Amino acid sequence: MLVALWVNTGTVDGLYARVPGLDREQGAGSVEALPPPKVGEPIASDGKPSDAPGAWPWFRGPERDGVCHESVPLARQWPDGGPEVLWTVELGPGHAGAVVWGGRVYVLDYDPESQADTMRCLSLDDGEEIWRNGYPVVVMESHGMSRTVPAVADGYVISIGPRCHVACWDAETGRCHWLLDMVGRYGTTVPQWHAGQCPLVDAGRVILAPSGKAFMVAVDYRTGEVVWESPKLHNWEMTHASIVPMDLGGRRTYVYCGSQGVAGISAEDGAVLWETTEWVGKMATCPSPVVVGDGRVFFSGGYNAGSLMLELEEQGGRIVPQTLFRLKPKRFESEQQTPILYDGHIYGVRTNPGGKQLACLDLEGSELWNSGRDKFERGPYLIADGLVYVMDSEGLLTMAEAAPAGYRPLGKFQVFEDGHDAWGPMAMVSGRLILRDVTRMACLDVSQK
Repeated sequence: MLVALWVNTGTVDGLYARVPGLDREQGAGSVEALPPPKVGEPIASDGKPSDAPGAWPWFRGPERDGVCHESVPLARQWPDGGPEVLWTVELGPGHAGAVVWGGRVYVLDYDPESQADTMRCLSLDDGEEIWRNGYPVVVMESHGMSRTVPAVADGYVISIGPRCHVACWDAETGRCHWLLDMVGRYGTTVPQWHAGQCPLVDAGRVILAPSGKAFMVAVDYRTGEVVWESPKLHNWEMTHASIVPMDLGGRRTYVYCGSQGVAGISAEDGAVLWETTEWVGKMATCPSPVVVGDGRVFFSGGYNAGSLMLELEEQGGRIVPQTLFRLKPKRFESEQQTPILYDGHIYGVRTNPGGKQLACLDLEGSELWNSGRDKFERGPYLIADGLVYVMDSEGLLTMAEAAPAGYRPLGKFQVFEDGHDAWGPMAMVSGRLILRDVTRMACLDVSQK
C-alpha cells in the first residue's frame, strides 16, 4: 500500500541535488535577504610576540613565489632526532596555511564546536595564543574545512573563509574592521571543497575574484570600500586558485583561473585585458599560475589536466595569448600545490597516478630529474637557501638540494606522528619552518647551528 501511494503521488517539485552554494541566496537582493554574520569581540590571551625579524606576509611568501629570500643560513644536515620542534598547536580540521608578521603567526582556523571561522594570532616563539576572534558560519566537513592563507599589510590581516567571507582584522588587537560576503554581494558559487582562494594584497588594495556578478574586484583594505569591479565573464565560477600579479608591457595586471578559462585584468580599473579558454582545469583548479618572465605563464592542474605554458604578446594594441607547449599528465601535473620557479627552473610534485615525485623541469617543459622512489602525494613544498623542503601527506619532511643537477636528499624527519592530509602551505621566517597536517601546526628550527 505504501509503495502504491508513493508511485501514484507523482514527482516532487523543488528537489535538487545538494550542490555547494545552493544553501545561500544568490544574486542581486541577497545582501538584504541574508546579511553577513556578526563578528565577535577579540579574546586576548597570554601569548607574546617574538622578537625574531622577518615576515612571511601572504600566500607563497614576500615575493609570492614560494621562496624564502632571507639570508639566514640553514642546516644542511639534521641530527639523528631531526630538527628541533619549537612548538605544536591543535587546530580545527583543514589545510589553512600560516603567515608571519611582527613576531606573530596568523592562521584562519575553523572551530567546529562553536561553528565559527576563527582568526588566531599566535606567538612565533612558543605557539601561545595572543588573541582570537571570529564570526559564526556553518561549514560542512569536506576533506577538512579551512583552506586559505591570510595576508598581512600595514597592520591589517585579510582572510577569506571557506564560505567566501572576506574579513579584515586588526593585526595587533584582533578587532574586525569590516566583513564582506562574496556570496551575498556578488552571487559567488562556493567551490565544491570550500574556498581555496587566498587574498592578494597589492598597492593598498585587496584583490578578490568572486567570479559572479563581477569577475574580479579591488577593495581598499583600510576602509572596506570597493575601488573597482570588473565585469562578469561568461559563466565562469570561482576556483581554488589564487590571483597572481603580472607586469606586462609596463602595465600591472592580475591573472586568475576561472572555472572555464583564464583572464588578465587591469590593476588600474578592472578592465578585461585578455582572456583564453586554452587552459581549463579539470574537476578542481587548485594551483595558481606561475609567471616565469618574458610574458610567459605556466599553468598546471590535477585530475588528468596536465600543464601548459602560455605566452602573452601585444599585437596591434591588444594582448594575445598563445600556447607555447602542453605537457601530458604523466609528464607533469599538480593536483593541489603551486609549482615554484627558482633559478630558471620549475620545481613541483607531479601528482599523476603512479608518479607523485618531486620533479625539476626546464622552461621548455623537459624534465631534468625526479625523486624516484621518494613520493610526496599532495604535500606542500618551499625553497630556501638553495634547499627544497617537501612534505608528504603523512607528515614526513624531506630536505634536498634545489639544483637542476639532480635529486639529492639531505635529510628526512617525521614531523607529525600518525600524520594525515598534511597539505597546508608552508611558511618560513628566521630559520623557522611552519607546517601543518589536518589538525596540528608545528614550528621547526631548521637554521644552521
